[in-house]
Amino acid sequence: MGASEAGPIRLGLIGTGLAVEKLHWPALRRLPDRYVVTAFADRSVTQGERFSDYSAVDMAGFTPDHHRLLARDDVDAVLISVPIPSLYQVAEDSLAAGKDVLCEKPTGTDEEQARAFLALEQRHPDHTILIGENYLYRDDIRHARALLDDGAIGKLHLMAWRRAGHLVPRAGSFTSTPWRHQPQYRGGVYLDAGVHDIAQIRMLCGDITRVHAAVQWVNSTIDSPSDLTLNLTFAGGAIGNYTSTYSEIPIPEEPNDMRLYGTEGVLVLSGPESERRVTLSRPDGTTQTDVFRGIDSGYFAELCNFSDALRHGEPVIGTVRQSVANMLVVLRALDSAEQGAVMALDRDLETGGVPLWRPRGASGLFDGLPGERTASATPRRVINRSSISTVDSP
Repeated sequence: MGASEAGPIRLGLIGTGLAVEKLHWPALRRLPDRYVVTAFADRSVTQGERFSDYSAVDMAGFTPDHHRLLARDDVDAVLISVPIPSLYQVAEDSLAAGKDVLCEKPTGTDEEQARAFLALEQRHPDHTILIGENYLYRDDIRHARALLDDGAIGKLHLMAWRRAGHLVPRAGSFTSTPWRHQPQYRGGVYLDAGVHDIAQIRMLCGDITRVHAAVQWVNSTIDSPSDLTLNLTFAGGAIGNYTSTYSEIPIPEEPNDMRLYGTEGVLVLSGPESERRVTLSRPDGTTQTDVFRGIDSGYFAELCNFSDALRHGEPVIGTVRQSVANMLVVLRALDSAEQGAVMALDRDLETGGVPLWRPRGASGLFDGLPGERTASATPRRVINRSSISTVDSP
C-alpha cells in the first residue's frame, strides 16, 4: 500500500481529457475527505490549463511529462486516463515508481497486452490496481444483481439485449476524439464502449463460456465494426443474445432495454442515464419498479472502493482479471465473426463471476452514495389466459 495513512489520498492525474472532465472530476470533487489532487500531467498544456480552470487545482502542479509527476513524493496514487494505446505503458511506469493505480479500461489494445497487464499486476503484489470498469459499480446494475442473488426471478435461463444508437463525431463529446475515429486497437468502438455492456452482462449473468458472433462495417465515420450480434452461453447454464449498432444515420428512438428471463420472473433494466429503471415482473402479474435518478454511472463508488482498498485493505471489484475477462469476450466475438465459428472463452481466465460491491461499513447498497432511488409496485392483475398464444408441438 503506497498511500500515506493520514489525511486524503494524494492523487496525481495522468491525462486530463474528456473522461476526467465529464466523469472522474465530478466524482472526485464530492470526495474531499478521501482525495486531494496534488499533481496532474497532460501532453497538452492547453488541456492542462482547462483542467486547472474548472477544478481550481493550481497550475504549479502541472507537467506535460508523466514521469516527472511519478517522481513526486506528494503523489500516493494515480488516476490514468490516457488513450487506450498508452494505458499499459503508463500503468507500468506508475507501478515501477511505487504508485497505486486506478486505470481507465480496457486492459490494453489486444489479447497480448491484456495478458501483459495480468503479468504486470503479479509483479507488483504490494500495490493496488483498479481498472475503471464503472458499470460494476453502477447503482441500478448492483440493485438488479442483488435481486438476482436473492432469487427474485428464480433460475436465469435467457438474456436478451438490443442496443441501438446514433454515433457520428460531435464537438465536445467522446465521439470527437481523433484516436477513436482511427483506433489503434482491435475492435474499435466495441473494445472502447462495448466492454461496458459486456461488464453489465457478466455482472448479472456470470462468466461467459462460449460466443458466436457476426459483425458489419456500415459506419463510415469510425474505422471499426459498427454492428455486432452475439450469441452467448453462460457458465450457469443460461443463454443470451446481445445485438448492438452504432449507426451513422439517425435512428428512431428505441428502448435499449436488457431483459433477464428466469423460471420465476423477468427482470428488465431500462431508461436513459438520467432515469434508470429496474422492473421486476412476477408470474402473478405484480411488478416492482425501482427508479434511479442523479446517479453517476458508478464513478463515485469506484473511487470509494479504490480509497477503501488503499486505506483499509478492502478488495477491489474492478480487478485486472475482471477487465481482461470483459475484453476477451469482445476479442473472441471478433474471432468468431472472422472465422464463422463458435469460440470458447479461456478457462484459465474465468473469474467465478463479479462480486457485488457494497459501501464499506454500510447496511444497504446505496448508503452514502449520490442520487436517489424510488420504488413503486403494481397490484396483481388478472391474466387472460385465452389471450396468451401457444405453439403446438409438431
